[in-house]
Amino acid sequence: MWRIWRLFDPLRAMVVQGVFLFSLAVMIHLILLSTNKFNWLDGPRTGPVATQNAPMPATVPR
Repeated sequence: MWRIWRLFDPLRAMVVQGVFLFSLAVMIHLILLSTNKFNWLDGPRTGPVATQNAPMPATVPR
């Protein structure tokens, strides 16, 4: 293990890891904020509700 740290500077490696993890966390939060279900700031967007139980169309006599 000590040979790995001779190749990489430990301080630089920890800074790069911290920047990567912070940017990953920001990206995940922005993806969740863009969804309708997980947007905790605005709440769910209410729009026109599509009815799934619409009546069947009338049959055409042949």
